Amino acid sequence: MTIPEAEQVPISRKECEKWGTRLNQISYDPEFTPGARNAVKVCLRVQPSEKVCVITDEATLEIAAAIVHELETMGVPYRSWVLEDVAERPLTGLPQSILDDLEKSQVSIFAVQAQKNELKSRMQMTEVVNRRKIRHAHMVNINRQIMLEGMRADFQKVDRLSQKVVDMVRKASTIRAKTAAGTDLTADLNPNYRWLKTSGIISAEKWGNLPGGEIFTTPGEVNGTFVIDGVVGDYLCAKFGNLEQTPLTIHMKNNRLTEAHSDNRELQADFWRYTHTDENSDRVGEFAIGTNIDLKDVIGQILQDEKYPGVHIAFGNPYGAHTGAEWDSSTHIDVVGRKFDIWVDDQQIMRDGKFLVEA
Repeated sequence: MTIPEAEQVPISRKECEKWGTRLNQISYDPEFTPGARNAVKVCLRVQPSEKVCVITDEATLEIAAAIVHELETMGVPYRSWVLEDVAERPLTGLPQSILDDLEKSQVSIFAVQAQKNELKSRMQMTEVVNRRKIRHAHMVNINRQIMLEGMRADFQKVDRLSQKVVDMVRKASTIRAKTAAGTDLTADLNPNYRWLKTSGIISAEKWGNLPGGEIFTTPGEVNGTFVIDGVVGDYLCAKFGNLEQTPLTIHMKNNRLTEAHSDNRELQADFWRYTHTDENSDRVGEFAIGTNIDLKDVIGQILQDEKYPGVHIAFGNPYGAHTGAEWDSSTHIDVVGRKFDIWVDDQQIMRDGKFLVEA
């Protein structure tokens, strides 16, 4: 739908033309409206007095247009960027013009489809976000299905559950996870590393992926087997999608990846290559529990699937600025499974993918 002229608000046509993109003139599916409204009003709690930086790309214009419409109805000052207008893809770095705009913003939204080897540019963005404590919504690979499913979640309810679970794990020393598919792993927790709650309610202290719904830390040490019958992350997600029929089985010892096997040899090779990019790419940097109980199944999209109730881990960058981990990596790849049993110390909190803790 095209935004009616009567609904156009404070930002003028001249200003939009000057900025190079006019997202407020792009037609979009009205089914995107509930998710866009959730993002702006519930998750980011944008105020009319705040400056918002919206970053998108050609593939995500409709979703970005729906978000911009919500900003305009509130009279919020914003500047929007379409990556292809200012740089060649894949990005070798985030354009300086966008970095400069982030420096002047209180809120930012990144709704983009990931391309190979662009992680560096996203790290440049989150460095500014972390330093300036911008409330930032990270919506990498957001698509129609996610806007109609995960972005329509009751994030207040997800936040209540997330808080209960994070209160439990912050006191724990060990988490064990098993699945009928063959996952059996143990995470020994490091009390010096912080647990973060990214439930979809985004604060200045920690930017969050949308849709939200997870708690995570950097583990002290992970050992065991993980049968990845959900998805793998980064650009491999788009390439291989839902892994239910061709899972990837990995083994970890002393927090390092030691083996990876799949009937899909290309998946096996690509994953192994990715996790051996630098000296810490094979190191477990994140241990997380998905808490978005409005999600019913894995869909083959990492942005949403890592919030699916259960355990997921990531190899590489430990987000040390937030968790307190003192090491680093140039890569970060999540892996997601299905239908977990989870124990926090000796207390079982999940059975067959269902929380035993009430929201």
